[in-house]
Amino acid sequence: MTKRTKKVGVTGKFGARYGVKAKNKYRKIEEKQRKYHKCPKCGHVAVKRESTAIWVCRKCGAKFAGGAYVPQTDAGAEVNKTLRSIITGGDNDLL
Repeated sequence: MTKRTKKVGVTGKFGARYGVKAKNKYRKIEEKQRKYHKCPKCGHVAVKRESTAIWVCRKCGAKFAGGAYVPQTDAGAEVNKTLRSIITGGDNDLL
């Protein structure tokens, strides 16, 4: 039996409904959400989504909050980057 959803992927369940643009947006989000991600604690690619914004590492058991669809959102990464630059910069008063 051949694979029936080669082009449409996880949106094959919708059939001819909802339109191409909506299904493509859904597919991109769904594929990002369901793949394994890198654990911030142990570094293994073993983090899966447990529920909305709750992520669990299958290797070390670390449980943490993140984005709804990805463990690290773009806004969160920007905040971490800014905090790192402040702490490692000339102002070590925050430590």
